[in-house]
Amino acid sequence: MKQDMILILDLGSEANPRLAREIRAMGVYTEIHPHDISAEELEALPGVKGIILNGGPNRVVDGVEIDAGPAVYGSGIPLLCIEHSGAPALSEDTREQTLRSFVFDTCRAEANWNMDNFISDQVELIRRQVGTKKVLLALSGGVDSSVVAALLIRAIGKQLTCVHVNHGLLRKGEPEQVVQVFRHEMDANLIYVDAVDRFLNKLSGVSDPERKRKIIGTEFIRVFEEESRKLEGIDFLAQGTIYPDIIESGTKTVKAVKSHHNVGGLPEDLGFQLVEPLKMLFKDEVRACGKALGLPDSMVYRQPFPGPGLGVRCLGAITRDRLEAVRESDAILREEFAKNGLEGKVWQYFTAIPDLKSVGVRDGRRADEWCVIIRAVNTVDAMTATVENVPFDLLQHITARITAEVQGVNRVLFDLTPKPSGTIEWE
Repeated sequence: MKQDMILILDLGSEANPRLAREIRAMGVYTEIHPHDISAEELEALPGVKGIILNGGPNRVVDGVEIDAGPAVYGSGIPLLCIEHSGAPALSEDTREQTLRSFVFDTCRAEANWNMDNFISDQVELIRRQVGTKKVLLALSGGVDSSVVAALLIRAIGKQLTCVHVNHGLLRKGEPEQVVQVFRHEMDANLIYVDAVDRFLNKLSGVSDPERKRKIIGTEFIRVFEEESRKLEGIDFLAQGTIYPDIIESGTKTVKAVKSHHNVGGLPEDLGFQLVEPLKMLFKDEVRACGKALGLPDSMVYRQPFPGPGLGVRCLGAITRDRLEAVRESDAILREEFAKNGLEGKVWQYFTAIPDLKSVGVRDGRRADEWCVIIRAVNTVDAMTATVENVPFDLLQHITARITAEVQGVNRVLFDLTPKPSGTIEWE
């Protein structure tokens, strides 16, 4: 690697990701590793200039206070103890100054952590791992899988095969964008699978949100398995695993938040080795990598989108007419937010349509039609969320467009509920 590294050893602090991001913001690469790293593991890490022992509330495991071992204390690498026994706690005022002094003055690390160097390193590592063999990637069109695809295309070109499964639950224009960007602009081997009827037939009459999610996830796995078995000579499976996925999967001192297996829970008996080139990047760094690789902003800055897609925004049993109304109303909302400067200001915004009709007037006649719910929220961690204060005149304009342009809709509602008591999605 071309980057110097500061190593953070987990001694029970839940603030490790924050600390890592602070150091990366200084331009120095950092990774989080278990407290009991061995001498061999430490020696295998390239460019380690300093080690931070980061203690915290989870430092006592099974009644015993954990600590780094002789491999660390005897390494000769400069050490900084934070919230560690025998060391004073750092105040917010002195935290950055202390970190800067340790990183640059004590460790003599260079501020050479940047996307150009990261991409160069990963291209070299991918080529070394894959050799002349072939790689398969499930390309959803989301940020992580798109950036992985672009990085692998740069590294191994036609050795990569991407499979894009259109299950009919994507937003307007997204399947077409995946084909345009990766097949036509980046010249990738792209298999496009039109599975719309297959998914919607499976979902017909199913109203329970959890059943819908399971059907969508299971069917995706089956389609991907079927396509993968048509191919020959595939040895590697690429995934869009990113650093928060790994951190949230838990360490020896921090309880797991969620699993980080990112391809819909693909069975391990597919027999592939994993390629995960983004696994040490935070989300904003993934986006920066995508920009550096030349992906369009509409793909790089794509909003958070649930795995089941519009399937959980077409509330209750999915019908094709309501699904299309969700897709069209969502496209109008996104267009108007972009035109009015809210695209980068609001964390997530979308429309949902419940299985509910109300009486209205269409061309002078009574019309029983659907209502569209607009949701626009801001959040830092998705655990809590506040509602964006959308200007009333803009809401009126969006309402006029949706009721005029989206077939079967006569009302537009704005969801004012924060999280809690509501959730971000409706299902």
